[in-house]
Amino acid sequence: MIRPDLNLPIPESIEAAHFIGIGGSGMSGLARMFLERGIRVSGSDRADSRALQELAELGARVYVGHDAANLGDDVDTVVHTGAIWPENPEFVLAKQRGLHVIHRSQALYWLIGGRRLVSVAGAHGKTTSTGMIVTALKSLDADPTFVSGGVVADLGVSSGTGSDELFVIEADESDGTFLLYDTSIALITNVDPDHLDHWGSDEAFYDGFARFANEAREAVVISADDPGARRVAAAITHPHVVTFGTTDAAAVRISDIRTDGPVAFRLTYRGESVDAQLQIPGEHNAVNAAGVVAVLLTLGFGLAESVGAVEEFAGTVRRFELHGVQRGVSVYDDYAHHPTEVAAALSAARTVVGGGRLIALHQPHTYSRTQHMYREFADVLEGLADHTVVLDVYGAREDPIPGVTGELVSGAFHDPSHVHYVPDWQSAADYTASVAREGDFVITLGCGNVYQIIPQVLESLSRTPGE
Repeated sequence: MIRPDLNLPIPESIEAAHFIGIGGSGMSGLARMFLERGIRVSGSDRADSRALQELAELGARVYVGHDAANLGDDVDTVVHTGAIWPENPEFVLAKQRGLHVIHRSQALYWLIGGRRLVSVAGAHGKTTSTGMIVTALKSLDADPTFVSGGVVADLGVSSGTGSDELFVIEADESDGTFLLYDTSIALITNVDPDHLDHWGSDEAFYDGFARFANEAREAVVISADDPGARRVAAAITHPHVVTFGTTDAAAVRISDIRTDGPVAFRLTYRGESVDAQLQIPGEHNAVNAAGVVAVLLTLGFGLAESVGAVEEFAGTVRRFELHGVQRGVSVYDDYAHHPTEVAAALSAARTVVGGGRLIALHQPHTYSRTQHMYREFADVLEGLADHTVVLDVYGAREDPIPGVTGELVSGAFHDPSHVHYVPDWQSAADYTASVAREGDFVITLGCGNVYQIIPQVLESLSRTPGE
């Protein structure tokens, strides 16, 4: 893993950029925007993907696998993520050539170029909230530039270049790079300590969010319900803070939440109340929507028009996304990779599954998080899913930690009959199909590559009788 050095100079102009790890949702979005700027783009990733194929169709030179030969002679700037290793041959060669080598956050900073920036930060809900803001602004006849961590369902892309002054981003707190940007309006969805491999302590994590808020040029929008956000709010000295939540003290107050299907609720601001009906389920999405409406209010829109615009949002890819139905069993995918996110995803699914059962296919993400939170994952999965199948850990940027496997999670269940640890994917798909019955929901959970097991699950369902 390479920690970003935000003190490195950012080039004034870029003619040809090479992206190491170009297939990721954030990196592919940046590469798309570079292409839209007329910049020559190349890039590599360890595996082929739809993102690579789409970028190739747009004119990028893409490579599967990392090799020094991928770095063309015309490249002047190399963009990388923190997930690569210092030994990456393209990274090593770029350093040897003396090229500009910048972290993806610095590439995004270069793209923003002084526009009026809305930055969305938080442990959970960033991608959904970013997509909501972009969709709502477009519904309100604005044309923002945006970079999200996931594909916005209505738009089919994770980034886009707009014509007005607004720029909306999903700001990454995991490595502190959200402090790099010159934010005008900061939205903090919640603050749940994570990524302590970077921050070192809970206290440093909270302090980072307080700094992010206090440096906003215009306004801070922050949850009034989330305990971590309240702790951060106590350290905020910004003169313009707008809170949202279910508490009576919230400036944008949520009430009358109904979760029997797509979530419905009421929002009240300065004595005016408007009813809302989203297209997506889950009480957590009512909270996300309230935060987005608060952002729109700070941008000068009215309450009723803001609510109407948020109602247009149809979701983001890998957030409770239906992939298929086989033998009456619906198979969904969700990006949830933290206990709080898993709880939100399963709670949302519970509101729409009816009399069916929830079968979670959980892929723990990173060895450090699994080691730190395996009991919390087990508690959430056992409490909210009817049955759980646990895969092995998706290590991402980390080296394995001895003794840390998916079995840590399954072994922490109080009732072992509710969970099976199946590290082999085909066996996991077959087992899932064997216990699923008509009306059940199967939900893959994780931000690694767990979604790639879905075709195997659907195929197993097609040939395996259920319970």
